[in-house]
Amino acid sequence: MAVVTAVDLTAGPGVGFLPLVSLGPAFAGLVGGWRRTALAGLTAFVLCLGLGVYNGVYESRRGLTALLSVAGVTAAGVVAAVMRQRREAELASVRSIAEVAQRVLLRPVPRSAGPLRIAVSYTSALAEARIGGDLYEVVTSPAGVRIIVGDVQGKGLEAVESAAVVLGAFREAAYDEPDLPAVGERVERALNRHLSGERFVTAVLAEIGDGPHATLLNYGHPAPLVVRPAGTVGFPAPPERSLPLGLTWHTANTPLPYQVPFSPGDQLLFYTDGVSEARDAAGRFYPLDDRAALLKEADPEAALRAVREDLVEHAEGPLHDDAAMLLVRYRDEHSAGTAGSGSPA
Repeated sequence: MAVVTAVDLTAGPGVGFLPLVSLGPAFAGLVGGWRRTALAGLTAFVLCLGLGVYNGVYESRRGLTALLSVAGVTAAGVVAAVMRQRREAELASVRSIAEVAQRVLLRPVPRSAGPLRIAVSYTSALAEARIGGDLYEVVTSPAGVRIIVGDVQGKGLEAVESAAVVLGAFREAAYDEPDLPAVGERVERALNRHLSGERFVTAVLAEIGDGPHATLLNYGHPAPLVVRPAGTVGFPAPPERSLPLGLTWHTANTPLPYQVPFSPGDQLLFYTDGVSEARDAAGRFYPLDDRAALLKEADPEAALRAVREDLVEHAEGPLHDDAAMLLVRYRDEHSAGTAGSGSPA
């Protein structure tokens, strides 16, 4: 409005810049509240009235047209500002509900369980979302620490609902059932009652007890990454490829549990395909095994944060799929003696 006023005073009444004063309330309606828009409109109206008198344009229709333009744009800006503020309030309410849903569905995992230290990282593919189709949970049972990490087919509310069914069934079964196959069967039954059509959930279940190994049960999910203290890495794949949860009723060949050596100093990184299938500009997948050195950080959460930052840098922007990672670190005697006593259970 100041620029239009200066130009109008400099160029004179013949140029016809006076109606452009209405740009003030127009822009105010886009970014400000209705009071700010009304104030900008009142200022524009006073400027238009004063400039019109100064230029002597009220002897023709041009001056009246300029005033009507300012008044009309101001009214429209006020209405737009009110509607925008209502939408922003509704969006804030929806985000608040989504945060509550996240805390219910993806509860914070325990940071330690016996000799294990645990950290989790979740990145949604949607910039404004806090929750998606990836799932994880850690349950301390009489048989040991039981873990699930999975990925629901599809996106949106249906994926979230399926994830809730899987997690609810796992939380109950992980504590009650004697072994992992029984836990998997119970989750499968719950999911079959919920799913329709050909929807499915890939998942890997793990049980870490007192022995020097971890027992895994893989339902068509990417194999976890195991990192040894000497720096060697590997992906312990199941003996046979199995169908995901929700599809195993098509066949009698259910997945078989298998054991992976897991002793003090070892680390297991569970993840979803949003991590392993993240591509760079040249179409190359994220080399998770080559980034195992990032897990040498003393703090598991800092180690996962380093991997997540490196993943985003590899993708050169926001991820196109949800990405969940859960790191389980078996503390050796030295780390347990120096830092283990202060970790919350």
